[in-house]
Amino acid sequence: MTPDELLTTTRTVRKRLDLSRPVPLELIEECLTIALQAPSGSNRQSWQWLVVMDADKRAAVGEVYRKACHAYLESEGAAGKLFADDPERSRVQRRVHDSVEFLADRMGQAPVLVIPCLRTGHPLPPGNQAGLWGSLLPAVWSFMLAARGRGLGTAWTTLHLSHEAEVAGILGLPDGVHQAALIPTAYYTGEGFKPAPRAPLEQVLHVDGW
Repeated sequence: MTPDELLTTTRTVRKRLDLSRPVPLELIEECLTIALQAPSGSNRQSWQWLVVMDADKRAAVGEVYRKACHAYLESEGAAGKLFADDPERSRVQRRVHDSVEFLADRMGQAPVLVIPCLRTGHPLPPGNQAGLWGSLLPAVWSFMLAARGRGLGTAWTTLHLSHEAEVAGILGLPDGVHQAALIPTAYYTGEGFKPAPRAPLEQVLHVDGW
């Protein structure tokens, strides 16, 4: 794939994760080695990566995610309830809603769960945290791109963070380590991907001012 193709066809995979095919740790390590080349503020490289492959721990984390996700699906901000006044976009949102619910009930069955974390050694500071998380999230995206290039599907999820301490207890995270996402990772089934429909650039672009 060209860089442009990789960047425009790396999609969230929920219904097409192969839950029955193991993913070797070595392949995950390859993707993470690439991810470590991402930018990091002041070159701190304070990222930490939890790779969960144990079946019991995956199931326990998956149950936390299921609980959090079903609460989200019942909320007013759930994907399927957005853009209700736009029939075309509403159809897309309902498909997203269905796929979110599908993954919610199967998260713990994904062969690998990757949890990127920041080690700060202290509670998160109040106020603007953009620089802090900006030193981790580009690396997470790099991991997902590297996974796509190796025939793996991923999904960026964060709903479990409403129960972050519960997941920390399951996995033995020390104080001062903060989770950023939960990335189910598996070989994907079906054919390749194409660019997703997006609002045109002119609707979101501002040059030299708003």
